[in-house]
Amino acid sequence: MQIYLPIAETSVNAFTLLGVGGGVGVLSGMFGVGGGFLITPLLFFIGVPPAVAVATGVNQVVASSISGVLAHLKRKTVDLRMGTVLLIGGLFGSLLGIWFFNLMSRLGQIDLIVQLSYVIFLGIIGGLMLQESLRALMRAKNPNAVRRKLHTHTWVHNLPLKMKFRTSGLYISVFPPLLVGVGVGILAAIMGVGGGFVLVPAMIYLLGMPTKVVIGTSLFQVTFVAAFTTMMHAVTNQSVDVMLAIFLILGGVIGAQVGTRLGVKLRAEQLRILLALLVLAVCGKIAFDLLWTPSELYSITVEGRF
Repeated sequence: MQIYLPIAETSVNAFTLLGVGGGVGVLSGMFGVGGGFLITPLLFFIGVPPAVAVATGVNQVVASSISGVLAHLKRKTVDLRMGTVLLIGGLFGSLLGIWFFNLMSRLGQIDLIVQLSYVIFLGIIGGLMLQESLRALMRAKNPNAVRRKLHTHTWVHNLPLKMKFRTSGLYISVFPPLLVGVGVGILAAIMGVGGGFVLVPAMIYLLGMPTKVVIGTSLFQVTFVAAFTTMMHAVTNQSVDVMLAIFLILGGVIGAQVGTRLGVKLRAEQLRILLALLVLAVCGKIAFDLLWTPSELYSITVEGRF
């Protein structure tokens, strides 16, 4: 059953869209990730233009993050003060990212920029995840191995304008979380991701936040930044396809339930290794598509009305 996507200006099989949303939902349930960094490349593969895939893929992040935030608020594992500082930086970064996105769109280079961004970031993140997962697996086999500290005080903690973050038990400058928020906002606008795969490690290793409040605080920031980003894309370049978003969210909701059941059957180290391999596989496919000579070397587009 073919469904016409009016903004993407293409027809896609409805079951394929449900499968993409469901597949990312399964991964979300298994690995505890929002899936924004995977759903956008998968949309590339089925023929959705990168600009539309980025703007619409963020909706999936918003939908999956809201329920997570509510659950963490009930458990009181959200640092609202830290989340607000990250959010301020994230909104500013999102504006910068939208400006750059629109500039590249006018120059006709946005498809290349988006795909290159995914190759670089997925390659780096996938490699680091695989390395850390293999180390964790080796530590599990050898319990007597020396464990390194997750966090040590660095020059970051000597910066001015310090603020107390009671829930996180921190007293640090506002500049590091602001800059982290800006970076995540830029990624959300250009890549159509929530940025949690960058935000969570930064909160643990750079800011020194305790793990128990990291996920909830990350989801708090991601929810608002992703919602703001998708709204800005809709207003500035009209690239949010509502029909596409509906099918992705519907598939994601169903898939997440399946993924949750599958996730309990595997060890944490095995789950992280599988996720890292999947991220590297997606990175490789995007890189291959960029380097492989297309079947049609030229295309003709008509701009404006006559």
